Amino acid sequence: METYSFLRELADSWVLLALCIFYIGAIAWAFRPGSRAVHDEIANIPLKDDSESADFQDDRTNGAPSRTTGAGSEESA
Repeated sequence: METYSFLRELADSWVLLALCIFYIGAIAWAFRPGSRAVHDEIANIPLKDDSESADFQDDRTNGAPSRTTGAGSEESA
């Protein structure tokens, strides 16, 4: 049997079966009963306050140096 024929037969049978089982497993994993809380939390990420920008605002009001300084600007001592 040629190599091409063997690989074609393997892909047409066992690899197809393995990919179908993987696909069904991925769908089952996504819709498992315990994942609802995780999916709800991920879905609400755009609606949450951005704590990093709040920290950035706090740093600027406390006198910390700005994080947006240019690459070419250097402070003289």
